[in-house]
Amino acid sequence: MGLGDVTDMNLLFAIDNHVVDQLLTTLYSITVNTPNHTFDVYVIQKNKLKKTKKIMTFCHQLGLNYHPVILGETFLKDAPVTDRYPETIYYRLLAQEYLPSDMERILYLDVDILAINDLSKLYQLDLGNFLYAAASHSALSNNVTEPINKLRLGNYEAESYYNSGIMMLNLKAIRSNVKIDDIIAYINKNKMALFLPDQDVLNGLYGHQIKKIPDELYNFDARRSPLYYGLSNGKWDLDWVIQHTVILHFCGRDKPWKKDYHTRYAGLYKHYAYRAQNILQ
Repeated sequence: MGLGDVTDMNLLFAIDNHVVDQLLTTLYSITVNTPNHTFDVYVIQKNKLKKTKKIMTFCHQLGLNYHPVILGETFLKDAPVTDRYPETIYYRLLAQEYLPSDMERILYLDVDILAINDLSKLYQLDLGNFLYAAASHSALSNNVTEPINKLRLGNYEAESYYNSGIMMLNLKAIRSNVKIDDIIAYINKNKMALFLPDQDVLNGLYGHQIKKIPDELYNFDARRSPLYYGLSNGKWDLDWVIQHTVILHFCGRDKPWKKDYHTRYAGLYKHYAYRAQNILQ
């Protein structure tokens, strides 16, 4: 399916058996806040997920079309895979290899996000010749890491260092430009400099071909509300976020589904998680 009717959206996730409930929470938040759309949900998984029946029941209840993308044991037999570079780093970079060949675009999302407003504007974004659209969190660190990342990754043309947790993929352009051989060669050449392997490879190879989108709208780092408030001179307060931010991203090790998570948006996440589980009651 291409862009076609804008009421249709393709969504992409890559998960294992440990975060199925988080996937359902994310999907619930999307369907509630992006009404009058149909969703095709593609979930990359090495082997069939143990809770497949639960996912299928949930998607059926919400009218979502579930498409498991099961890669199997040998889909990357020639790529370098180690403890530091697990094969999961390739999933997002090679999505074009195992999605329908006529699909033109898809929205990739990590499962530690909530979509609290309508995704339509992001999904319909004009990507032009860009391979991806993604947000950067560099402004939250006063851009001091930008020169370091450009030097470390060897891509001086990139406008910024992008977070790969939320990305629009221009699949038609990606199929012509993103190649497994280039990815393997880059990893082998730069492996000592890569801290976040898949995100670093994305930025190092393709950072100059990523369209920048505002993180305060599409990749709001939920840990850093005070910094957003300061950067905006008080504009991006809690009321503004609830009204305007589309995607809250719970970056970092502390996650909102844990009992000891008590930051500003903890209650909001737990509300969506509770409602999502009630779908299955």
